[in-house]
Amino acid sequence: MRRELLRPRFCLPTALIRLLIFLLLLQPSPSWALEKYGRPLPSMEQPGEEEREAEETLFGGYFLTAAFVSNPTFAARPDNTGLVGLRHMLHLETDLYKQYLTFYTDQNFFSDRRQGWIKLTEWDGTYALTGLVDRFGWRIQYERDAPLDRSGVIQSYADALATVRYQAGQDSTGSLFHNGNYFARPDNTGRALFRYVAHADLDLYRNRAVLYADVNMFTDRGKGNKVSPTEIDWIVGLALRWKDLELSVYREEDHPVDRNTLVQKYFAVQLRVAFDVPKRLANSLNPFAATNSR
Repeated sequence: MRRELLRPRFCLPTALIRLLIFLLLLQPSPSWALEKYGRPLPSMEQPGEEEREAEETLFGGYFLTAAFVSNPTFAARPDNTGLVGLRHMLHLETDLYKQYLTFYTDQNFFSDRRQGWIKLTEWDGTYALTGLVDRFGWRIQYERDAPLDRSGVIQSYADALATVRYQAGQDSTGSLFHNGNYFARPDNTGRALFRYVAHADLDLYRNRAVLYADVNMFTDRGKGNKVSPTEIDWIVGLALRWKDLELSVYREEDHPVDRNTLVQKYFAVQLRVAFDVPKRLANSLNPFAATNSR
């Protein structure tokens, strides 16, 4: 599901927010990061640490829960009905071969604030393979977004994404090579073909306070110009960390580019808890590991 943010009553003017995103994406910093599933969650690793790339992980990930504090238009189902109240997500990943080949899955659940906030109304499941070689990354992903409380529109796609890391950040370009019904605009029109992503983290204080921004663009395979964006989604947020915990506030707006139709937007507060189990820890707990190594 591709949607996210409303302007809170105390927010900065939209033009200033856009300027902030632009400056973030240009600011050189060693702590830039792009989440594998393309959402704006900064890495919890300390800047300069390469442990995640150098060591195989048995499994790891994080759980997050978010309250959409202000939400005038961000829908609670793939057919754009309802308004999201809560979001819960579990991210799990495991290294199949060091950093070169990793499997991950994201399970996203949304509730409808118009139906009491608690009852879940949408389930988005994502499954992917990804890898990293030097400063180049890749990803092949399948996603299916479906309603939970009624029959209705199901959005699904498979895409391939290539990423380049450099001093000023990370850029990604990809194609939805299979698109069952994944739309090219927030108003559920068109069918997405290409995706362009830019994501940046700015470490404000020892990776305990991080300002982050994300821009996500889609094109429409049904248009004559198939490479020109028809939707642009932007997000800016502030994350505060302590050990494996992160509290963040963020704002997102999803805009059509080629017409004046629905804009989906909200403002959210989110808590994220990270966990990681390296293979060396599992081996140390295995009573047969020492015997087998002889």
